Amino acid sequence: MGVSMSVPEKGISVVTVDFPPVNALPVRGWFELAEAVRAAGHDPEVRCVVLAAEGRGFNAGVDIKEIQANGQQALIGANQGCAEAFTAVYECETPVIAAVQGFCLGGGIGLVGNADAIVASEDATFGLPELDRGALGAATHLARLVPQHLMRTLYYTSRTASAAELHAHGSVWRVVPRAELRAAALELAREIAAKDGRLLRMAKAAINGIDPVDVRRSYRFEQGFTFEANLSGLADRVRDTFGKEGA
Repeated sequence: MGVSMSVPEKGISVVTVDFPPVNALPVRGWFELAEAVRAAGHDPEVRCVVLAAEGRGFNAGVDIKEIQANGQQALIGANQGCAEAFTAVYECETPVIAAVQGFCLGGGIGLVGNADAIVASEDATFGLPELDRGALGAATHLARLVPQHLMRTLYYTSRTASAAELHAHGSVWRVVPRAELRAAALELAREIAAKDGRLLRMAKAAINGIDPVDVRRSYRFEQGFTFEANLSGLADRVRDTFGKEGA
C-alpha cells in the first residue's frame, strides 16, 4: 500500500498509487506521489513516466475522513500536497502518461489534467464532485480535458464524463478494455521512450514554456476559496447534506 516505482523496461518508469479502498489519498500520499514522480523524471535513464493505480479506480481525490478528523492542519496539508503532486506531474522532466481505470475524481483530475497523455479503460469516468464535498478546485485541470462550457457544466452539476467522451474531445489518446490498460499505456510509453532522451526533455520544457495558463498559480487561486469555505463552516454543512440545499 502506498506509492511504488518500477522499471518494466528500459527508459520507462511506472509510478503506481495504491491506497485502498478507493485511492482517496491522505496528506502523506500526495507528497509521496510528488516525490516519486520527481525522482522518476530526474533519472537520466528515464524517458517516459507512466502514472498508474491499483484497485477499483484511479483516484478519488483527498481523504475527507482525514480532514474531518484533523481539521485545518489536515486541510492545509491536503492543499499543499495536491499542489505539489499536480506540479510534479506537470514539471516532470520527461513526458507523463496517465493510465486511468474506473473513477478519476477530484484530485485525480488534477493529476491527469497535468499529464502529457492519457490512456483510459472503457469503464473510466472523469469528474469534479467538489461542490458536493464542500470544496473547490481543479477546474484549472478539467479545463485542459474538455471545452470551457462543458467544464463549467460538469463542475456546477458534479457530473462525470466517460473515457469515450474525453476521447471524442481529443484529451484521451486511447480507450481500451480494462485488462489491456497497462499494456496500452506501456505501448505509448515505449514509442515515446524510443526518442532521444535529451531532446525529449527539451521538448517537454519547450511545450510547458508556451502553455497559456500558469497551472500552479491558477490552481492555488482556486484553493483559496476551498479554505474560505472551510473557515466559514460552509464546507461542513455542504458535506453533511451531500451538496443538496436544504437537505
